[in-house]
Amino acid sequence: MRARFDYGQAVRLRRNVRNDGSYPGIGRGELLIPRGSIGHIIEMGLFLQTQIIYSVHFLEQGRVIGCREEELLNLEQPWHPSRFAFRDKVKPTRPLAIDGEVIATPEDIGEVIKVLADDPQNCHYHVHFHGRTLQLGEALLCEAEHV
Repeated sequence: MRARFDYGQAVRLRRNVRNDGSYPGIGRGELLIPRGSIGHIIEMGLFLQTQIIYSVHFLEQGRVIGCREEELLNLEQPWHPSRFAFRDKVKPTRPLAIDGEVIATPEDIGEVIKVLADDPQNCHYHVHFHGRTLQLGEALLCEAEHV
């Protein structure tokens, strides 16, 4: 297993990191570090001998958190911020149907379970509605008001 990042390297966080219960003094599920934040690798370790975990110091937030490789982006790579993030509540802007069966209406609330933001002109999301997961473009979604 080879580390993609090195000690002291500056990295950008690809997605919001919330407390999984392991960060003291902050409630479970609360935002620790917002996506797009820049930190520096200060330590590396292994989790279950299968994943490299990086200790990343986010100076602006004054926190050190553990991150997996897929959560980090080299600063030389382009950063494409998306409108929505993992776990955001969203609504479709119009009825969504598959083979004539309406899956979700503009009144329905879904949850973003994956952000596909590699192409800044064409950001997509995996959104969970009523037990089904749909891949939708940004134009088909709007914020769900304070759910």
